[in-house]
This record gives sequence, structure tokens and C-alpha cells, in this order.
Amino acid sequence: MSLEVIGLKKTYYNSDKKRSNVHVLQDVNFKVKDGQFISIIGPSGCGKTTLLKIIAGLEDSTEGKVFLNGEELTTSREQIGLVFQEYALFSWRTTLRNIEFGLEIKGVKKKERRFAALEYIKKFGLSGFEHKYPRELSGGMRQRVAIARTLINNPQVLLMDEPFGSLDSQTRNSLQEFLLKIWRKRDETVLFVTHNVDEAVFLSDQIIVMSERPSGIMKVLDVPCPRPRDRTSRICNQIRKNVLKYVIHDRWLNPHSKIPFVAPF
Repeated sequence: MSLEVIGLKKTYYNSDKKRSNVHVLQDVNFKVKDGQFISIIGPSGCGKTTLLKIIAGLEDSTEGKVFLNGEELTTSREQIGLVFQEYALFSWRTTLRNIEFGLEIKGVKKKERRFAALEYIKKFGLSGFEHKYPRELSGGMRQRVAIARTLINNPQVLLMDEPFGSLDSQTRNSLQEFLLKIWRKRDETVLFVTHNVDEAVFLSDQIIVMSERPSGIMKVLDVPCPRPRDRTSRICNQIRKNVLKYVIHDRWLNPHSKIPFVAPF
């Protein structure tokens, strides 16, 4: 049971001959074991989001294939769930109706999907907010609704594109703990994109460090910290230093990069 990406390439071709094609991903290869929590980190603009979209089937690759449990993923990607940074909730739907949306699309009967959605509302600490609209919820609550809406469909693989990036640090830490609690109970495979090295170390079994564009995998680092983790432990700090070494080193090796350097700490 695994997710495997083989020889993935992505180029955006420009019809205007005066402008160059944009080579985003170049020969990306990795394999994720069933139930692993993997973080993907790298410079802004290196193609992390593009990679998730290709795996989710929202975008085509130029070359390469994606396999789940040994079978190539083609048009149908119901086994894959995706959570965006900006929540992507329907503003005209309440918490309850946002969460049950996926089941509604699948044709699940109203009574059954309503019962399932109410169970998720209870588990995700959203009781009392069933009939509130996204604008009436805090950022943390909106992201809980977005995660619940994805997980209610029972995906085998959960893709998360900087889901906590727009939150304050206290809410972010709280949702990291919440996500780990849910993940340990459900044991889905998670691919988690983040710019935050501390977040990657706290959450992950492994960290994939991506290079500058055209991006490939520069390094895969194991995170052998025991769970539950102490963010300030010696081993976590050492792993953080190792990740920073690769991220910063790659930026200085590419002095002609058009993407401005921002130190990730």
C-alpha cells in the first residue's frame, strides 16, 4: 500500500515566442508508504502546489506517472483528498452543509449524509456552529470545516497545501496538534506542503526538500523524534538545522534565481 510518483515533469508552454516556457518540475520521484505523514518543503514558486494538483488530478503532468497501491491514477481520483490553504468553503453553505457536500455529490441520501456530517462536527469541536456560515467562523474553525469536508469522503491519501499558513502561531500550533490526533486515529497517508520548517519537523515522519525551479527532490530526511513530540527537544532542533542547511544552501547556489530569497526562520 503506497503512493508513488515516477519521473514527474511539468512545463508551462508559452504561445508567445517572445516569452520563455516555464519549467516547474523536473524528474520528481518519490514513494510514500501507507499511513506515513510526509511534509514537502522548498522555496516559494518551486512547484509544491503544482505537484499536489497533479497528484490530485487537478492538473496534467508533462511527463511521468502517479501510482496508488500499484495502480496508475488516471482520470478517477476519488481516493485522493485535497485541503487548500484558503479553506475553499462555499460561502452560501453552513458548516453542516459544507461538510456534507462531498457525500451529496456522491448521491448519499440526505438522512445518511446529515448523520455523518453531524458526527464530524462533534469530533472536530464544531458543535454549536452547525448552522453558521464561513464568514461567522474563526480562521481555525474554517480550516477544521475544510478538513472535515475532505475526510468525510474517507480518502486513502490526504493532500494538504499549506493549510495553516494564514493562521496566527497559537491557532497554528493548536491545529497541528489537532491534525496529528485525527491522523493517528485514522492512519491516512498525508502529503503536507509547508514553508515552515518547525511545522514540518513537528508533524512529519519524513521531510522532502525540493530544490529551486525547475524543481527536483534535493533531499529526503527522516524525522526519528518519538511521538508525542517536544518542539524544543535536542533531536528536533538538530533535524530543523539539517533541513535549514539544505534549504538555505540551495538558495545561495542559485544566485541568478528570479525568486527573492527569504530566510526560512
